[in-house]
Amino acid sequence: MNDKDELLAYYKDFKAKQSTKMIGEDLEQHCLYEFNRVRPLFRNAYFEKDNDISKGSKGDFIFRDFDEAGTEIVSIMFEMKNEADTTATKHKNEDFIAKLDKDRKDKNCEYAVLVSLLEMDNDLYNEGIVDMSHRYEKMYVIRPQNFIPLITLLRNANMNSLSYKKQLIALQDQDLDFKNFENNMNAFKDAFGKNYTTAAKRFNDAIEEIDKSISHLNKIKEALTSSSNQLRLANDKAQDLSIRKLTKNAPSIAEKLKG
Repeated sequence: MNDKDELLAYYKDFKAKQSTKMIGEDLEQHCLYEFNRVRPLFRNAYFEKDNDISKGSKGDFIFRDFDEAGTEIVSIMFEMKNEADTTATKHKNEDFIAKLDKDRKDKNCEYAVLVSLLEMDNDLYNEGIVDMSHRYEKMYVIRPQNFIPLITLLRNANMNSLSYKKQLIALQDQDLDFKNFENNMNAFKDAFGKNYTTAAKRFNDAIEEIDKSISHLNKIKEALTSSSNQLRLANDKAQDLSIRKLTKNAPSIAEKLKG
């Protein structure tokens, strides 16, 4: 209890000595300093300012740690909040956790942590790490002294499940491979189907044109056959032609021809 009271007094004095501009910045710098002090413990870790506002807002810092193979072990979105004790309108930690949860999801972080010097007289936040997962998934509120312990705690917890995470990633990759195979197969089937449909239409069009040509040739054949019959009849009549038939009803012409 004495240690807790001394630490509380330390942070109250820390706030009292800051200007309004320095209040927020110094808490961020304090956390950055604390992390860099123990960075050898996190050789493959990334801990940098979040400067991406493409989704409309951003957090303060993002922490990501990886194993030697490059598989992500843990990721944390951090928000640091502080204000002067003389501020007229006091903020509460609850005022910031909804936005922090959104930033966590937008930046694809597993955890969200609010490092706060707000509500310095609230024993709930002064006694240790506060789990807010009943309000927002994987959300914690801590005082600055719990900054490194919480990172270590979450990292070690995730290290125990890393093998399962790798198996899950492998299964997801296998599923992705199957989906790619299935997509390629469907693309081939679609392309083949389109080619078949086009070829079948052109084949049918060609058959129709052949049928039309046959019908046209049949008509020509019928016309030629009919013409041949007429020529044969004309020839027969020509062969049967005689003077007697020509002068049958013209006796005067017949007499002259005899003379």
